[in-house]
Amino acid sequence: AVHPLWQSPLEIPGGTRQSPINIQWRDSVYDPFLKPLKIAYDPTTCLHIWNNGYSFLVEFDDSTDRSTIVGGPLENQYRLKQFHFHWGAINDWGSEHTVDSKFYPAELHLVHWNAVEYPSFEEAVMEGNGLAVIGVFLKLGARHEGLQTLVDALPAVRHK
Repeated sequence: AVHPLWQSPLEIPGGTRQSPINIQWRDSVYDPFLKPLKIAYDPTTCLHIWNNGYSFLVEFDDSTDRSTIVGGPLENQYRLKQFHFHWGAINDWGSEHTVDSKFYPAELHLVHWNAVEYPSFEEAVMEGNGLAVIGVFLKLGARHEGLQTLVDALPAVRHK
């Protein structure tokens, strides 16, 4: 059975600090002072894949600074905790966020936490500067070997 939330695109709520958001090109402003975002991931920090009942997560060892992001708009370094995907029942939509009200087939979220300011992921989640999530819109296309490795492992986590 398809989860009720996956049967149609979600409404986009209002507000300035909420998710999902609709990114509007005409309202976007280029910031020439924004530093590059530096991503340094150590693949050996990958721990496991697990099914939480409505999605699957790929979890990482976040006890040290081996898989991190820094720079861009971030004031601190953030550690990679997990990544997960959002997708829909059909290929026309599935992304959590939109660009000019357009949905993508899926969206990847890489979830990081501020280990400089907070002692644990659980405490960081509660704070405005505690998390940094990189969202990547996914389109249908040619086979991607890295993603295929993950897809091949999914039958092993069919149940919660």
